[in-house]
Amino acid sequence: MYVDPWSSTQPVNVKNNSRRSCCFGCGSVIAIAVGLILVIGLIGLLPGRTNVLVIGIDRAPEGTSLGRSDTIILATFVPINPYVGMLSIPRDLWVTIPGIGENRINTAHFFAESEMAGQGPQATMETVRYNFGIDVNYFIRVNFEGLKEIVDAMGGLELELENATGGYSPGKHKLKGDQALAFVRDREGTDDFFRMERGQLFIKSVLIQSLKPATWLRLPAMAPAILRAIDTNLPVWQLPRMAVSILITGTDNIDNRVITRDMVHPTTTAGGAQVLIPDWPKINPVLLEMFGQ
Repeated sequence: MYVDPWSSTQPVNVKNNSRRSCCFGCGSVIAIAVGLILVIGLIGLLPGRTNVLVIGIDRAPEGTSLGRSDTIILATFVPINPYVGMLSIPRDLWVTIPGIGENRINTAHFFAESEMAGQGPQATMETVRYNFGIDVNYFIRVNFEGLKEIVDAMGGLELELENATGGYSPGKHKLKGDQALAFVRDREGTDDFFRMERGQLFIKSVLIQSLKPATWLRLPAMAPAILRAIDTNLPVWQLPRMAVSILITGTDNIDNRVITRDMVHPTTTAGGAQVLIPDWPKINPVLLEMFGQ
């Protein structure tokens, strides 16, 4: 009786090849994933500083960004130090707007956006560069009305206050979208300096919550709201640097500052506008500490 000498070995060879193929495929996926993590880590730890201007636009006509920048925050990220700083600039600060002349700093966005849609952030960055001497080429522009959708998509905003502000007592609070927007906008019984502090509290709370795995699961629902409310010129490769800076620094160690009352001189212009004249000898040391490291 004839017996095929390969009949007993052929199935074994096929199984071995499949196993090798599977191992090779799994190994490739793991190697690619590890490689991506290493690349992101290396990008994040590259020396250098990233300055970003955060611009908040309130009550612009629907479908446009034609409004004054009611919130202006100059943020800086230095992953190698590590250091993360945020400096709030009063919207009524009286400065020189290139191509326009002296006016409130929050009008730079409006004038440029009136001339050509999309130019507001560039004009605001140019104004900050001219007056503050800070090299800033990236912006994040936020439409305040869109904040409600983002917060609701996050499942609400967890806010922890040390002092009573914005109508809330000290302690932990869970805000819905409309409540979060009212908190940022609130001016009753306070002035713009308190409002700037609340804006930074809001951003810090969002950063803290965004680092939680539970928030990551909500990203598919958050993405459309973020795209509608935020636009930026930040390149993708800058995001790991900013993320690494925040992670290494820690949200509790973010350097939150505002241009305070004693750094400005309130006055009234010939046209009757109440504005703030910057006291540069007092402002410049803060700029050096935060952006000159």
